[in-house]
Order: sequence, then C-alpha cells, then structure tokens
Amino acid sequence: MKILKLQNRRFIYLVYLFVLFINNILFANEPIDIWDIQIKKADETVKDKEAKTKNFYQKETDTENNIIIGQKLETTNIKLAGLYDPQSNGLKIDMWSNSDGEEIKILLEKNINRRLSKFSEKLLDIALLTNSYLPTKNITEEEFLEFKYDYLIQKKNLNLIKTFLENNPYIENNEKLIKFYADYFLALSETQNACEIFENAGSINNKYLNEFRIYCLINENKRDQAQLLFDLSGELDGIDNFFENKFNLLMQYTENDENISDENILYFHLSHRTNKKFEYRPNLNSPKFIWKYLSSSNILKNIETFDIKNPEEFKLIEIATNEGIYDEDELFQTYKKFQFNINQLINAEEIYKTLPSYEGRALLYQRLLLSVDIEQKLTFASLLLNSFQKSKLKNLFKNELKEILKSIEIENVPSNYTTFYDQNLKSNSIKETKIKINNKVIHQSKLLNYFLNKTSLPKVEKETNDMLKKFKRDKKYLFTQKDIILLETLKNDGIKIDKKYENLYQYKYKISPEFNNYIKNDELGLILLKIVDIIGDNELNQLDMDTLNLLIATFNSINNIDLRNEVLLEILPLKV
Repeated sequence: MKILKLQNRRFIYLVYLFVLFINNILFANEPIDIWDIQIKKADETVKDKEAKTKNFYQKETDTENNIIIGQKLETTNIKLAGLYDPQSNGLKIDMWSNSDGEEIKILLEKNINRRLSKFSEKLLDIALLTNSYLPTKNITEEEFLEFKYDYLIQKKNLNLIKTFLENNPYIENNEKLIKFYADYFLALSETQNACEIFENAGSINNKYLNEFRIYCLINENKRDQAQLLFDLSGELDGIDNFFENKFNLLMQYTENDENISDENILYFHLSHRTNKKFEYRPNLNSPKFIWKYLSSSNILKNIETFDIKNPEEFKLIEIATNEGIYDEDELFQTYKKFQFNINQLINAEEIYKTLPSYEGRALLYQRLLLSVDIEQKLTFASLLLNSFQKSKLKNLFKNELKEILKSIEIENVPSNYTTFYDQNLKSNSIKETKIKINNKVIHQSKLLNYFLNKTSLPKVEKETNDMLKKFKRDKKYLFTQKDIILLETLKNDGIKIDKKYENLYQYKYKISPEFNNYIKNDELGLILLKIVDIIGDNELNQLDMDTLNLLIATFNSINNIDLRNEVLLEILPLKV
C-alpha cells in the first residue's frame, strides 16, 4: 500500500513537471494584468518596466482549484495599491509621488496605532487605502506596503482585508495579511471562513501558509490537490515533521498521532482535531489565540471551576476576561466570593495596597458595593479602575463602571470627580444630526443649504448679499470667526460679494509656508497625514479656530469639497 502511494505521488509530480514545461512555452511572453485602471501613461510606464524584468519564479496553476506555487513578481512592477477611487475622495493617483518618504514614515509611525477621532481615522483610512502609486523617495515600496498592512490589521476589519487582498492579488509580501485573516477565523473555529482567503490569494511563498492551504484542501475533500501541493511544498520549502504527521493522519495513511503543538494556531487546531482525548491547560504566557480557540471550541475550563485561592489560576481568569473570553460580569461575581474581615473592609483604601493585585481588586470592589456616600463610591471606583489599568487589564471594568455611574445623578457628583464621571459615562444615545436654520446668525442661516446641495450657486449668491445687506443695517451684529469661514468658503466657490459689503469683516488667516509648499507640490497624501497628526483624537467640534481655519483653507486650496463640507456641516450649524 505504501509503495503504491509513493508511485502515485511520483506520477502526479511527473504530470506536474510536464504541465509546467508546456505552460512556460505557451505563456512565457504573456503580460500580467496588474491593475484594471485605464490610464494610458501609467500603463505604458508599467509595461516598459515589465519588459525589462528578468527574474520571475515559474508559475504553475491548477485551473480548477487555483493552486499557485513559487510565483514571484518584480516589486518595482507594482505601482498601484489600494481600494478607493482617488477621484471619489478628491485625490489623485500620484498623491504620493512628490513626497519625502522620511516625512511619511514619521507621521505613519506616530499615528497608525494612536487613538484617533472619527474624522482623523477617516482621513488616515483615505490616505492609506486610496488607489495610488506607491511613494519612492526615501522609502521603499515594501516599507509603505507594510504600513498599509499594519493599518488594516490594527483596524481588524476582516471584510476590508479580504477586499484589499482580492483587489491587489499581485502585491508582494502580502502573506502578513493572509496569515492574520486565516489565523483570526481559525482561532474562532471558523475553518470555512479561514480557508476562503486562499481562493483568490494568488502566489504564496510562505511555508506556514502553504501548509494552511494544504489543510484547507483536505478539509474541502480535495485530496488529490492537497497531495500535489504537499509534494510541491516538500520539494520547494520542506515540510515540518509535525505537519507531515498530521497530514498523513488526515489523508488516512496512518491511524494515530496524539502529539500536541501550540507553535501556531494551525498546529493547535490540528492537535485538537486529530486527538480524541485532547486536553490543554493554558497558562499566563499562553498566546491570545490559545484562549480564543479554547473558548470558541467550548473546551475552555468554566470560570466557576477555577480555584480563587490559587494566585496563578485567578490571574488566568482576569487575563482571559480582559481578552473577552469570559464575561466581565462573571469576573465581578467571582470577586464577591473572596472573604474579608470587617477591619479590611473598613480600611480598604489602605489595606488593598498590601494585598496581591487581584485580591486587592476584590477588596476594592466589595467596598465599593458597600458604599452609600457618593464621593466614597466614586473614590473606590476610581481606585479600582487605576488598579486594572496598572495591571494592563484595560478592557476590564468598563460595563460595570458605567452601570455604577448611571446610578449617580450628575448634580450629585462632587466637583473633584466630574471629569472622572464624564469620561467613563459616555452616552450611547444616537446624536441628533438634524440642522435647524437660524437666519439671525450667518453661520447657522439658510446659506448652509448650499453645502447640503439644496441650493444653486447663483441662488446662494443672492441670498448672501441680501443677508449682508440686512446685517450691515444692524450695527450691533458682530461677525464671528465661523461667519467668516462660511463667507470665505462661498467666495472660494465663486460667489461674488458686492463691494459695499467687503469691509463688514476682515479675514486675516494665511496658510502656513509648510502647507503652502505641500499644496504647491500636489502632496495630497502627505497633507492628509499632517492633518491627522494635528487633529489626533480631537473631534471636529473640539478644534480651535486656528485649526478649523487650516482645515477649511487647505481643503479649499486642494479643491477637496467633500471633506471640506463634512467639516463645515459639523462645526457651523445649530443642531437639535
């Protein structure tokens, strides 16, 4: 039987070599369709460079199952990478071409993992995921793509990652994204979702991902293709002994293999699948994927079975809860099981410091529940939150703290705890976005309808002059900075203000030389990154007038109407 299996494998391999030989003859000069965007000059440049490319790995494709091994595309051929149409975001396909890579790297390293406001995150999303040529000055294409990959992984938007990979199949070194996607779903025991990423993954030159793909083929009952890919991978990269043993078992060449490996999520999953007596006890150093897999597979120890007197076991409960494995409510119910005497509860504010951190948190929580005085309750809530953060358990005490704060009326909160109260009791109610027109104030008036695309330029020009005529008569009306921003934006779009109203206000803002230089050089991508860096985690309605002037003046200068209008409609109108 074993000899027959080896003969079959040799036959399959010989067939593969014959197909590869014919494939090279028929398609040696066939150009590769890298991107489906009709830009003649860009296409000519790419094709010229493709003609000069000398080193390609050979490619073999199983037309039915899309198995691709050993293909390599010259990185310099890949000039476009992204998802969004540049024109839809007021950008250009060469938005990075004139920018210094050193500046790009500094800004991305600072802001990719930084906490950002919704608008800042939107700008960073547009900057990194808009279809564009990759920058080349003082930054390699690989470095810039790595920033894109890190950003997509940090967002944890799996649909976005899948779409990016499908739309950019020939970009090199995308294995990081494929691995994150496949590992993410396998950790949730969603094998089908994990494997679907390989359907359009293109070339893979990664040993681990090839093994993953082989397993997916077996799981889809495509054993012949799995065997072929296994043989090819063995010839090119070699196969780990652990995976080979599991492969032989899954292919029914052998009958038993109970070895367990937690080297990666694939090996851990195979360990579980091939061992009917599978048992695994995680520890404090176990990677996150272990906890997720055990939980999603319903083989994780129940929280009630942990020994709370064992420090190591209780630390495991806290870590697992912080990772979302156990419910927060279960943890706090467990805190109630600790036994403390009266003296410890009365002097909890000092005693907790002498206890192990997890036990100190149990004491603080019990004392918090016993508190009647509002200031005292807030004191223990604050101490408990600080204890979690100090132990790097930042995901804990969010829901429970909100419930505690909800029970306290804002007017009863002492002044020294108002900031703590506000920061940790964020309303989940939907913010009203209905605009109320107030014609007594220019920046809240019917002129806003122009930015809502509800009125034409000629009509808003007449309305503007009529309104200025009215306010010229009103000697008491004072033009605010928001009024001026609105009027200057209308002038930027082409409306003409009568000369007799030109002196009603003065507009003194000037764009900085730095931003003027970016605008002059058409460095649209870098402009977005600079704005992200300036705004940070501030929402638009929290920005000072200098920053708002910068945003509006810059967006006007680069003719990015959509982003400009989004800012205006957030900061100007009266909303109810």
